[in-house]
Amino acid sequence: MSFDEKKWSRRNFLKTAGAAGAGSVLTALGGNYPARAADNPELSTVPQRPFGKSGINVSILSLGGMFNTGSNQLLLKQAVNWGVTYWDTADCYGWSGSEKGIGKYLSRFPEDRKKIFLVTKSDDRDPAGLSRLLARSLERMNTDYVDLYFVHGISGIDELNNRTRAWAEKAKADGKIRLFGFSTHSNMEECLLGAARLGWIDGIMMTYNYRLMHTTEMRRAVESCARAGIGLTAMKTQGGGSVITGSEAELKLAGRFVQKGFSDAQAKLMAVWENRQIASICSQMPNLTILAANTAAALNRTSLAAVDRMLLQQHAVETASAYCAGCTRICETAVGGRVPVGDVLRCLMYSRSYGDRDYAAGCFREIPQEIRNKMPGLDYSLAEARCPRKVPIGRLMREAVKELA
Repeated sequence: MSFDEKKWSRRNFLKTAGAAGAGSVLTALGGNYPARAADNPELSTVPQRPFGKSGINVSILSLGGMFNTGSNQLLLKQAVNWGVTYWDTADCYGWSGSEKGIGKYLSRFPEDRKKIFLVTKSDDRDPAGLSRLLARSLERMNTDYVDLYFVHGISGIDELNNRTRAWAEKAKADGKIRLFGFSTHSNMEECLLGAARLGWIDGIMMTYNYRLMHTTEMRRAVESCARAGIGLTAMKTQGGGSVITGSEAELKLAGRFVQKGFSDAQAKLMAVWENRQIASICSQMPNLTILAANTAAALNRTSLAAVDRMLLQQHAVETASAYCAGCTRICETAVGGRVPVGDVLRCLMYSRSYGDRDYAAGCFREIPQEIRNKMPGLDYSLAEARCPRKVPIGRLMREAVKELA
């Protein structure tokens, strides 16, 4: 059933989401909400969109598995019941626990495998490494194939080459993957434009949210991929996290959305879904409360008003310095490549916005100790001067060392 074919009234959305947003969703659904979801598929099934030119439809909401979501088997079952059947994970997520949790689920419910659009990723770029990690992922997840396999976290299209293409074509021919692509947190616009020129990329997952989606560069990159038939999945769609309660501007913005029957987090998802070139949004949903809130947002048929979109854009401009846009080619060059600025800022985001300090600290420790030792004493003034968003890079680098060491 397509996004446009399903009809789900604003009144029903208000019943589900409630005026208080995510916190009241489970109450609105009732204490036995897993059973009710199964009994009312028209009320609870997330719509789908075409994934590029693949001929495959995917749910517009994707279950992100970064924080070992796979360990919550009830969550996985409820995701299927509600039609959240695009599942995203990676070899490294949850220190392998995410893939193992999915494998446990598929061993219990093998009939659900055909319903699920399963995605995993590899940190390796070398064909031999890709083969080794894919084989391990398939074993962990108890499946013979994945629907989409990503090279994880590229920052430049030159990280892919003809050897990568040959590997992907063979993996497809062997029936181990259906589609191939990459994820990117850095220099997204250049990566998307490069993928469109390559002509053999099936899917991309990229940072994309209300802060980035309206720039000329991002709009041009997304349009190029859409013309090339590449399926696009948006991630990091909250643009830095939930409302900062110490900010009067953010509280006012959130209050407006609550009055209209949804939370600021739901509104940010809805803003991305309004671009039909985006096939799906990947969201970290580690518990049923967040899954239910995001599902309610996906089911909503009320478009954001023009003034809502304007306020989000205005807020993005006013708080630009609080959010890294991933243009690491600028800041990292300015420090002579001595610090992976984008990776450090992403670690801080996991800790401060996602509230998972342990995961953030683990990611931070993957940066070589020698670099971490040098970070507090480096001069970041040139990087700050060149940063188009005026992010206080030096201060954040020093805070990261203190918070995440």
